[in-house]
Amino acid sequence: MQALLDALLFRSGHNTTLVVMGTILLGIAGGFAGALALLRKRSLFADALGHATLPGICIAFLLAPLFGVAGRSLPVMLVGATIAAVVATGLVQLILRATRLHEDAAIGVTLSVLFGLGIVLLSVIQTLPSGDQGGLKSFLFGQTAAMQRGDAILLAGIALIAASTAWVLLKEFAIVAFDEGFARSIGVRAGLIDTLQLLLVVAVTVAGLQAVGLVLVIAILVIPPVAARLWTDRVRRFVPLAALIGAVSGWVGASLSSIAPRQPAGALIVLTSTAIFLASLFVAPRGILPAAIRRTGLIGRIAIDHLLKTLLDGSVDAPTLSRSCGLPRLVTDLLLRWLAWRNFVRFANGRWEHTAKGAARGAAIARNHALWTAYLVRDAAIAPDHVDPSAEAIEHVLDPALVAELERTLARRIASDGDSP
Repeated sequence: MQALLDALLFRSGHNTTLVVMGTILLGIAGGFAGALALLRKRSLFADALGHATLPGICIAFLLAPLFGVAGRSLPVMLVGATIAAVVATGLVQLILRATRLHEDAAIGVTLSVLFGLGIVLLSVIQTLPSGDQGGLKSFLFGQTAAMQRGDAILLAGIALIAASTAWVLLKEFAIVAFDEGFARSIGVRAGLIDTLQLLLVVAVTVAGLQAVGLVLVIAILVIPPVAARLWTDRVRRFVPLAALIGAVSGWVGASLSSIAPRQPAGALIVLTSTAIFLASLFVAPRGILPAAIRRTGLIGRIAIDHLLKTLLDGSVDAPTLSRSCGLPRLVTDLLLRWLAWRNFVRFANGRWEHTAKGAARGAAIARNHALWTAYLVRDAAIAPDHVDPSAEAIEHVLDPALVAELERTLARRIASDGDSP
């Protein structure tokens, strides 16, 4: 635990600190770029780019000696990966414009073809007699421990560019993502915005090759934004939150790798982000447990409203009340006891009846039902025998402001038609 704490607090030496800082920067860049891709529904595109870089790396390795450069030079391979990613982007756009295929099909075709080509080239390289191909497979799964100062500076630059671009143009990115036609109608250059978003994904993908490899770089671009999406509906909160989750994933994952030398940092970074996603899936406001609690609360409130509205007709014994509301007897008894504790109902002479408080609540529900029914019949021109299911559903969620608006609307209609209430 002390070793982990030292790594988390950047006290484990220069090399470990460099790696941890580099992965934090990669997480920030991946969070920003991935959040924009998620808004544009292009998360799978990052996967295609990651796999498409493999043939670029292999071709750069094969061509580098012709220019007097070592094939295993990191800058050479990154240039090859960048070119391959740009080519993959162009191929996807070409397929979309030249055929009737949807984007997911175009991405799938590009991913499989280019990755298959890369595997073939990688097999060819492994049979070469030069002996310079050792370690080339590290680009598949990453080699975080080999990160150098220049790599960290590169990641810092990409993170800064991604953060500034996402924040300055966030409104334009959001408009294009949600309604491209509207964006074009108000003068937003949707093509340029799309190009910028794709270039950010390309930059993060290429930069992530050294840290997590082309197989796992997709996780850096997808998992943090997906986890962030479970916490908020606001775009201006969602994008920086995705970057924060990406940073925490890189920070914790790389720190865990420093105390477990035999465990690859890339895999631990991905597992850390996955753990954050799983926690978010259950406890975030849009997660499973809060949704279940809200749903249960709504069901309970509707059942209580039905009980109170039914009691408006007079005192009723529990079995009759249970049948009238369509509720199990046990549920009815529990709800009645809770309502009695809250002073909405009371038990007298073997029957349940309203208190003044309960009668007011039941009358309000019945009134909401009548208002909504009248609105649908008068303003929506729906047949009276078709409105009851809708009114039953909506009567429980009408807030006071909407009730007042319904009253004003119906009053105006009655006055204009000359009808009596």
